[in-house]
Amino acid sequence: MNQQNITFEGFISGFNPVQKQAVLHSEGPLLIIAGAGSGKTTVLCGRIANLLSSGVCPWQVLAVTFTNKAAMELKERLNKMGANANDVWALTFHSCCVKMLRRGIERLGYKNSFAIYDTDDSARVIKQCMVDLGITDKAFSQKMIQNIISRAKDKLISPEKFEDNDEYAAKMVKSVYKEYQKRLKQQNALDFDDIIFKTVEMLRENPDILDKWQTQFKYIMVDEYQDTNMAQFELISLLAGKYGNLCVVGDEDQSIYRFRGATIENILSFERQFSAKVIKLEQNYRSTEMILKAANAVISKNTQRKEKELWTDLGKGSKIKVVTLSDEQSEAMFVANSIMDGRENGERFSDNTILYRTNAQSRNFELALSRMGIPYVIIGGTKFYDRKEIKDILAYLSIIDNPFDMVRLRRIINVPKRSIGESTQNEIERLSLESGLSPIDIIEKSEYYPSLLKKSKPLSQFSVFYKKVSINSGGELNALIDDIIDQSGYREMLMAEGDEGQSRLQNIEELKSSAVSFLEENEESGLSEFLGQIALISDIDSYDPEGDHVSLMTIHSAKGTEFENVYLAGAEENIFPSFRSLSEPLGLEEERRLAYVAITRAKKNLCITHTKQRLLFGATQRNNLSRFVADIPKECLELTDKTISSKEYAVSEIGRNKLRAEFQEGYLQSQYQKRAVMPEFTIKTNDFSAGDRVNHRVFGDGIVLGTTPMGDDSLLEIAFDRIGTKKIAANFAKIKKI
Repeated sequence: MNQQNITFEGFISGFNPVQKQAVLHSEGPLLIIAGAGSGKTTVLCGRIANLLSSGVCPWQVLAVTFTNKAAMELKERLNKMGANANDVWALTFHSCCVKMLRRGIERLGYKNSFAIYDTDDSARVIKQCMVDLGITDKAFSQKMIQNIISRAKDKLISPEKFEDNDEYAAKMVKSVYKEYQKRLKQQNALDFDDIIFKTVEMLRENPDILDKWQTQFKYIMVDEYQDTNMAQFELISLLAGKYGNLCVVGDEDQSIYRFRGATIENILSFERQFSAKVIKLEQNYRSTEMILKAANAVISKNTQRKEKELWTDLGKGSKIKVVTLSDEQSEAMFVANSIMDGRENGERFSDNTILYRTNAQSRNFELALSRMGIPYVIIGGTKFYDRKEIKDILAYLSIIDNPFDMVRLRRIINVPKRSIGESTQNEIERLSLESGLSPIDIIEKSEYYPSLLKKSKPLSQFSVFYKKVSINSGGELNALIDDIIDQSGYREMLMAEGDEGQSRLQNIEELKSSAVSFLEENEESGLSEFLGQIALISDIDSYDPEGDHVSLMTIHSAKGTEFENVYLAGAEENIFPSFRSLSEPLGLEEERRLAYVAITRAKKNLCITHTKQRLLFGATQRNNLSRFVADIPKECLELTDKTISSKEYAVSEIGRNKLRAEFQEGYLQSQYQKRAVMPEFTIKTNDFSAGDRVNHRVFGDGIVLGTTPMGDDSLLEIAFDRIGTKKIAANFAKIKKI
């Protein structure tokens, strides 16, 4: 027996009986239903190691993953076991297909040196196709057509087979699709969707190429099979057609990408389609009994699933906390304070994650964490104030507040398009520097400058717009934002972008919510102070070389992660589950799978928060507690109501209009509710000065380098003795003088 066998046998001794069964099964189709936290990656590695130790050549094994990181982890684990994994085809779907296409795409009329276009490249080609075809109807945006073409390719529908139904819209899309594919081929290019589409086409149309790859891949494994689409299913079916040694691993309860074209039917029908053996991995190595009992209860309501019950031997664990708060600001402050309490008790910031259904919910958490000096990162998304549309509107506000701000002017002077190019912008800046006038003044007098005369018309139009919106600069900030997006044409520009544009408009509505909240908390403040508060978030130094930071992410981005402490925010009807899902049974089932994913990210502690009222997308909502919380057995819950009625409560600390609230009568029995009132805060005076020695309850002692008034608070720049310099809101973070 060689060293590789000894290593493998030592490795497999740590498997539970069901895992061993999956690892040692090698011949014929196999479906491994791997519940959350059940060690599926370990099982995949063990199965490949078993094949290699029994004499299978590494290049005869194809292991398809959904991320490059997963593929690298697979090879790293195999190499640590002593298995020769360097020649194993452990790749993503797209990486695998590119390798195959490089060796046979000439049969489809392409050169094997083909380029791969990303989303932006594809958008430019589609836009040019629309222009050349004379499609000017704003109801059909480039983004919408691009999405339709992408979904068609997911279903292996070519331009010729695209069903037009004699309808104008369908005929128009078909004409663009046909022209788009023609141009891609002329440019010897594939878009991202073509990579799998063209591989399937190559295999279908060339039996010799198909036979070559079928012969090579004697054993095929596919991870995250519940997230495959029709094209991926067809690809795998073709490749496994000779030997039939196809093993797929997945969990239908974690199928959450239907909006991207994934079809849960692939995993649900696999057993029947391939007459496959089924092995269920139900032992969870991540979470406590309480968390798994909650997850099992929630997902059991779904009909599109295979029966299974997660269990663990990690112990009972703490109850799931369900906390009622007044509004989204008190929700964010409660979570920030809870994280800080954990830090005081020896936890790392990185032990915590905050999950939410939509990206727009991140704003208040970003603000609360920043004001507390807690480092954080946004995973799978962009920070709220770093999103393009938010930065654009803030740039408009900035030039209204400061007409000398040329950097912000450059950002938006040609957004939407106004035919004011870079050379004109350069000339405006040059004239401004020479004359001492603001760029806005130069623009207003553009007709008097020979170098700007050719662009005087669009510049004059911009000047008229600027004067109109500036008139209201001293009024309500939400009204000013509305004026900007209406008068500038920004709203019309986003409306033309279809669903993505609507999403961006929702983010702008959330910016308006931020402005309303700020003015209610800081009645004497205005535009300058609001922009200064936003700068707090932009300037906070969240970099930490050891990566000790709180993770913020949507639930969609959370799959594959795990944390000691999970805060699931906004557990309310119309938010989670989302409003759109309530009218569609399959949509509601996917929302419930999202809840299952969120719950099973927690290892030890899960805290679910909801509010009695919430300002979101520019409107105040009063939603019931999410039905998913009601699905959880009462014995798993510890319910706390943090709403209060005291008018003495500091507005700057908690937010607007604190209301006493009760759980909706009959929704959860009152005897399971434990009420607690949050401690009162008093507004402190801004009495910090440079040179003061101060203390922060986690970061320790430091010296104040500078202070900046911020409403009823002060932004302190503090050089801490242990961790360096940070900017922190004094009152919010409870900074104390020594």
